[in-house]
Amino acid sequence: MATDKDHIALMFNDIAPTYDKLNHILSLNVDKSWRRKAVKRLKKSLADVSTPKILDVACGTADSTVQIAKSIEYAEIYGIDISDGMLKIGEEKVAKLGLQNRITFSKSAAENIDYQDNTFDAAFVAFGVRNFSDRKKGLQEIFRVLKPNGTLIILELSEPHNVIVRWFYNLYFKNILPLIGKCVSGNADAYRYLQKTVEKFPMPNEFMPLLTECGYKELKDIALTCGLCRIYQAKKS
Repeated sequence: MATDKDHIALMFNDIAPTYDKLNHILSLNVDKSWRRKAVKRLKKSLADVSTPKILDVACGTADSTVQIAKSIEYAEIYGIDISDGMLKIGEEKVAKLGLQNRITFSKSAAENIDYQDNTFDAAFVAFGVRNFSDRKKGLQEIFRVLKPNGTLIILELSEPHNVIVRWFYNLYFKNILPLIGKCVSGNADAYRYLQKTVEKFPMPNEFMPLLTECGYKELKDIALTCGLCRIYQAKKS
């Protein structure tokens, strides 16, 4: 019997060939800046670790994985995702860049990570937490595989607080984004799904307590681009 996770995987398999192109178009390339800022925080948190092991959860087509590898040249990176289509493109991208000796991919869901306890110095999730079928369980699994004092960096889309910005945001996300998504990928439903998952994702005053409940400490919330995107940073207690 198909599960929500199965449906999500199939959807991402379908849009995988155009995923990178659409991300850049739909965000006007701002997503690249968001990733750089998140990876910069990740690198700073690992300044005292000689050869860190980093888990990139819901790595997709490996845009963030590659960014991490380029920025933290001494790191070993492990990318996991539930979509075969996304992983295939990620593997091709990494091979083309000659980074396959430092990046390892495997098919795995955030809710059931196939690594032992206390394995990673840091974990990174870019635009993936809202796709977890069980948000709390996914965060708890990441907590489990992090080493004590290991860092979690989450980069996630968010609804802006400002009334004017929110009006334009709603116009774009509910009307323009699915249309562009359909034209480029042929799948408007996938981009309606994106809009719905962003709407349902908890605001910081709800998400930060969830991180605390899962055992994380030293929480930080950084708003980017008028709150259209946020970086959440935390440590394993």
